[in-house]
Amino acid sequence: MGWLLAGLTTWIGGWLLNVWLARQPATRMVQIAVPIIFGLTLIIVWECVVRGFGISKVLLPAPSLIAQTFVASLGLLWRDFVQTVVKGALSGYIMGCGSAFLMAIAVDRFEFLKRGLLPVGNFAAALPIIGMAPIMVMWFGFGWESKAAVVVMMVFFPMLVNTVQGLDDTDAMQRDLMRTYAAGYWKTLLKLRLPAAMPFIFNGLKIGTTLALIGAIIAEFFGSPTLGMGFRISISVGQLAIDLVWAEIVVAALAGSAFYGGVAMLEKAVTFWHPSQRGR
Repeated sequence: MGWLLAGLTTWIGGWLLNVWLARQPATRMVQIAVPIIFGLTLIIVWECVVRGFGISKVLLPAPSLIAQTFVASLGLLWRDFVQTVVKGALSGYIMGCGSAFLMAIAVDRFEFLKRGLLPVGNFAAALPIIGMAPIMVMWFGFGWESKAAVVVMMVFFPMLVNTVQGLDDTDAMQRDLMRTYAAGYWKTLLKLRLPAAMPFIFNGLKIGTTLALIGAIIAEFFGSPTLGMGFRISISVGQLAIDLVWAEIVVAALAGSAFYGGVAMLEKAVTFWHPSQRGR
């Protein structure tokens, strides 16, 4: 009962503190403090509920147990991180987004590609990753190459569609002005259309950050060397080592947040002139 009362007290205290902070001027400190307080409150309540109700660690381990496993398994977690995130997700992300950007330029240049490729892209984007991942493993083997191939499939078409849409985001008056300066297609693309498309391009890049990590982890369920986050989660579930599963989830969450945050910071630096960045 003491643990449950502590959890209830923590929840109420965190709620009241965030309500008070929400009424303060929206400074940078307040914007950082609110999610931190909310997250810490959830972790403390989680710990109190698990201990108060005596929940088995096989069903839901306490955050303290997950932290102990995380520290004790740092070497293993690092090797899984390199295999899944660096070799699989990051390499596939770079290849998928890079090829999608180049294809978007070709689609914009040739109308028949826009009419023929984009509908096919919408169809391919709807293909279930659960069905495609084992096929990629059969084609490219059990190494990181098959995971990168799955990631390429997942990020290619969102990046392609967003880039094509961004290249169309200039009005007729702007294009007419470039023609009065005797600017050809490529100069208009570099000076006008690509800068205007940057918010759309970065939207595709940010979508790809989450899809890349998900795709690499799921692909490892269907075949992997004895390393990788997806492999470790699958094996640990079979061994009822749920605390290690949660440790891998923490690594995935941190990696995904850092990946997304890095792209968002790059977007802010490149598109500082865009109205969407004002006030940030």
